[in-house]
Amino acid sequence: MAGRLHIAALPLDGLLPGLKATQPLITSPNRAPRTPVSIIRHEQGTPCLATAFWGLTPPWLKVLDHAPHCARAESLDERAMFRDAFTARRCLLPVSGVYVWKPQPRMKQPFLVTRADRGPLLLAGLWCRYHTTLTHYNDSTALITVPVNQLLAPLTDRFPAIISPENADRWLSPDTPQERARALLSPAPLELLGIFPVSRRVNDPSYQDWACGRPTGNMVRWHSEQET
Repeated sequence: MAGRLHIAALPLDGLLPGLKATQPLITSPNRAPRTPVSIIRHEQGTPCLATAFWGLTPPWLKVLDHAPHCARAESLDERAMFRDAFTARRCLLPVSGVYVWKPQPRMKQPFLVTRADRGPLLLAGLWCRYHTTLTHYNDSTALITVPVNQLLAPLTDRFPAIISPENADRWLSPDTPQERARALLSPAPLELLGIFPVSRRVNDPSYQDWACGRPTGNMVRWHSEQET
């Protein structure tokens, strides 16, 4: 599961070809659900940066605390709010890392999962729009999670699906058939990611210091020789 995001300032001009950014990227060392995040979605065929509430809020949702911030890839068809959005309202969340927690005998140790080269990650998501009036609306989003690869298995059993820049346009386009979009939802390549422990200060979502994401130990990577 993804309960917290690390969003550093990312080079938007090189993130996706043709990305239109009329607003700055929302950054945070410790972004929690039920807060605004930046998403990338198609608008008239162009990838655009937008802002959405992290927690999917369809018009009929009565309690905001029930807004799901994650959806399981295997069960997108089982709930109407996910099924409808997956058809034509797919998005990406640009982040620099995702926090996960490993159970220990007396506490949970937080880790930050990043690209091994510390480059940006594009996380698969869904979005929906709720009109409050004829001229005002709210957008919201949820991440899509998949089973983890062998690198992350000691820490967690779910992680957001990562979309490569090469597949970003295919994922975002509402013209992409669901079957082709669903095929992009798979565990991350083993050598893409690295993990390292961080301070337990990240446990408190009100703590918004960049020290949250600083390593307190070495990064662990997957090496090709581990597969043999």
